[in-house]
Amino acid sequence: MDILRSMAVLISQPWLALMPAALFAVCAMATKSRTVFVVAALWLLYGLYELAMKFRVLCSGECNIRIDLLVLYPLLLVATLVGLVTVVLAAVRRAQA
Repeated sequence: MDILRSMAVLISQPWLALMPAALFAVCAMATKSRTVFVVAALWLLYGLYELAMKFRVLCSGECNIRIDLLVLYPLLLVATLVGLVTVVLAAVRRAQA
């Protein structure tokens, strides 16, 4: 669960979510994979969501207990792993061709 705890930096620095979004977007264009594109979109949406939370657009002020992160962090972690596996498999297939 350490990796989930380390993702908490995204609460105070939501712009950091744009980094994996951009990386997966580049990989999606290179591999032409919809799966990788979806992972990039998930990271982008999460970054926008977290920005809205930070600037109190989606939160009236009592945002200290973030139950939503119990779902979002594991979802992002699984999506990231699926995206990475997809990119690696595409690279292996390309190398074998």
